[in-house]
Amino acid sequence: MRFIDTNLLLRYLTKDDEEKAQKVLNLLKKVEKNEEKVIASSLVIFETIFTLESYYKISRQEIKNLLAPILNLRGLRLQDKEVYQEALDLYTQQKKISFADAFNATFAIKNGVKEIYSYDTDFDKLEQIKRITPK
Repeated sequence: MRFIDTNLLLRYLTKDDEEKAQKVLNLLKKVEKNEEKVIASSLVIFETIFTLESYYKISRQEIKNLLAPILNLRGLRLQDKEVYQEALDLYTQQKKISFADAFNATFAIKNGVKEIYSYDTDFDKLEQIKRITPK
C-alpha cells in the first residue's frame, strides 16, 4: 500500500499537465481494479477540494462530480469514506457552508449526534443538526 498525495489528484482532475494527468489516470485505473492499493488522509481530500474551489474556481457541483468516482475506487483506503459522499451532497446543496462544516455536520449525524457546540452560525443553515453555544 502507498499513500496518494493531493498533487496527484489535482494533476488528474485539472489536467493542467497532460502527461502527469495521464500517468495518474493509469494509476487510478489500477486502484479501481485493486491491482494497486492506496491510502489518503482527510487532509488530502480537504486540500483537493479547497484548491479546486479557491484556486481553479471550479463549482461545487463539478467538484462533487470529479471527486465522487475517486472516492469510490475499490483500492482507495480512506477513513470515514462514506461520510465524504454525504458531505459532498450537503456541500453542493448548501452554498453558504464550507466543505469542512459540511463534513463535520455529516460526521456528527452519522455518529448519532444531533447537536454541535459551535460559534459558527453557518451550522444554523442546516436542518439536520442544532448549533448550541457553551453556557
